[in-house]
Amino acid sequence: QLQASGGGSRQAGGSLRLSCTASGFDLAYYAVGWFRQAPGKEREWVSCIIASDGSTDYADSVKGRFTISRDNAKNTAYLQMNGLQPDDTAVYYCAADLASPCIVVKSGNGMDFWGKGTLVTVSS
Repeated sequence: QLQASGGGSRQAGGSLRLSCTASGFDLAYYAVGWFRQAPGKEREWVSCIIASDGSTDYADSVKGRFTISRDNAKNTAYLQMNGLQPDDTAVYYCAADLASPCIVVKSGNGMDFWGKGTLVTVSS
């Protein structure tokens, strides 16, 4: 299973680091995606990191502000969020898919594992 954590409340311009910890499987072999869902909106893909070479991809809305990374020794992926904006307010989810490229992860369809969400609230 996956466990997302690290959410909280920040003022605009602040930072948070989300963690996505896997248990029961080796996250090193999985691509990890971060998604978010704001109230009344559809789920949105945020970022992805693949297993093979750690390549990353970002939604335009977060590019330059968010950084995805992974620590295979800790079986954990991270999403460092800097320059937070009120539009970043959402429940953030992580998901993992075995050896998939980001172009597959982006859809969020057929992911092998989903974590429960963690709430990020950004005030202006």
